[in-house]
Amino acid sequence: MTEKWTERDIPDQTGRVALVTGANTGLGFETARALAARGASVVLAVRDVEKGKKAAARIAGDVSVQALDLTSLDSVREAAAELHTKHASIDLLINNAGVMIPPKQTTRDGFELQFGTNHLGHFALTGLLLDLLLPVPGSRVVTVSSIAHRTGGAAIHFDDLQWDRSYDRGAAYAQSKLANLLFTYELQRRLVPLGTTISVAAHPGLASTELVRNIPAAFRPIASAIGPLLTQSAAQGALPSMRAATDPAVLGGQYYGPDGRGETRGNPRVVASSPQSYDETLQQRLWTVSEELTGVQFPVAVAAS
Repeated sequence: MTEKWTERDIPDQTGRVALVTGANTGLGFETARALAARGASVVLAVRDVEKGKKAAARIAGDVSVQALDLTSLDSVREAAAELHTKHASIDLLINNAGVMIPPKQTTRDGFELQFGTNHLGHFALTGLLLDLLLPVPGSRVVTVSSIAHRTGGAAIHFDDLQWDRSYDRGAAYAQSKLANLLFTYELQRRLVPLGTTISVAAHPGLASTELVRNIPAAFRPIASAIGPLLTQSAAQGALPSMRAATDPAVLGGQYYGPDGRGETRGNPRVVASSPQSYDETLQQRLWTVSEELTGVQFPVAVAAS
């Protein structure tokens, strides 16, 4: 193993099935490409099937496309049902898709777009597919968060989860990314007694992807000027997800991010998330609310401690 973990360190993935959400572009595409190159059968779970097919054509290996719109719980359920007919088991579920700082919008189910897509959509998908992962020793759920979960206003606004009273696009994004971590840690605690599947989180630092397309117009000239100096490529930004998904040394409940200053760039290593992300009471409260909002109950027989 090299001192600086890179894509070359991904072990052979032959025989493994990996599902990557949002895999037609950016971090998801790079993750899918790398896994396929190591022999995995990769499913690109995407909202736009045509874009998914074009992405699949650019990847060498065993790649298929699955329609999945995380802004619709009906679509999530349909995708999960289809995946059950196509796959006897899944080894890797990588919850990568996301939206970042859009104008105020809601999902088809009435959730604020970022919370509904980044957290609730993935929460529901994981719950509906977990029975395909649980029988597989070494299976993993990897959820992609962000350094934004550390911003000063990051919190779970239980009194206004959908930002109906007022909307702050940055704070709403931070809420969704904090929710990703709270979900990761609570899921891991529930999985521990079963001993087969682990839950891990990752973040890309500052990566150059299409996520930044929603930044306010006033900031775009600045972003264009300094972006290349601060960000890293999508391939580099995807390394933490790749390592969380494949490194044999990974432990459940770990969080991977870049090793550079401020975790903005660099090679992947274990990092720490914010103190509130480790709050078990907060984790359990969000879990309960998420089950209520999505109507998805996880097939985890052991109650949380």
